[in-house]
Amino acid sequence: MTVSARPRRSALYLPASNARAVEKARGLACDVVILDLEDSVGPDAKAEARAAAVEAVRAGGFGAREVVIRVNGLDTEWGAEDLEAAAAAGPDAVLAPKVGSAEALAAYAAGLKGRARLWAMVETCQAMFALDALGRASREAGCDVWVIGFNDLVKEMRCRPGPERAPLLPALAMSVMAARAHGLVILDGVYNDIPDLEGLERECRQGAELGFDGKTLIHPSHLQTANCAFSPEPAAVAWARTVAQAFDSPENAGKGVLKVEGRMVERLHLAEARRLIAVADAIAAHDT
Repeated sequence: MTVSARPRRSALYLPASNARAVEKARGLACDVVILDLEDSVGPDAKAEARAAAVEAVRAGGFGAREVVIRVNGLDTEWGAEDLEAAAAAGPDAVLAPKVGSAEALAAYAAGLKGRARLWAMVETCQAMFALDALGRASREAGCDVWVIGFNDLVKEMRCRPGPERAPLLPALAMSVMAARAHGLVILDGVYNDIPDLEGLERECRQGAELGFDGKTLIHPSHLQTANCAFSPEPAAVAWARTVAQAFDSPENAGKGVLKVEGRMVERLHLAEARRLIAVADAIAAHDT
């Protein structure tokens, strides 16, 4: 299965009730703006945040950035109203929190009725033991992006991640594998220590090495680091173009293996080369 080439290197969470932050986001270098109604909004401000998110989406002005509304869970007193209001507003997607089963995913899809794409938070121990089922259900429900929420996962596991996130690595790697098996985009979780840009860079690099498509963020100062880490290396893109050109040459039609600049390249490498080229071209178009 193929994964979308649309840039999602940086997905910035913003409390939907913070009008100043939302306005600023219209000019920030993020690929995705997530208007949050859940964790960053207190119980007394939920209704206000919902109305503000709807108004922000309808007002537009976000340019090429995807606009996503993260709703409260359907098991809360705000979830059903959030989902209905978000779907009616028409964002690019609605992000469902703490999706742990195929049945939960289907409930969000039923509420959306096809009015917006569905994204899902993978952030519980239950979800980690249902990754394959969630992947199949995601395709059926029109969900094409997963978002790791490892703050909740850490809380449930009672683990101590440390700078290398060692206790989380099995879950992170398996989540990426499940996403790839079902043709989904997957975004890494947030980095909590806002001033620690060195630690952020290390975690972004780790996420890219694991195979994530991008990272969710909680502060604008993290955007440049994430955008850099999740953009293809120029040398890798140049090599991908060389491989694609070699296979596209008429004299190589039908060949399964080629020698390109002294290196043996199989046709299976062509698909990855084309994907990398598509990603690089999409980023170039997005950033201009």
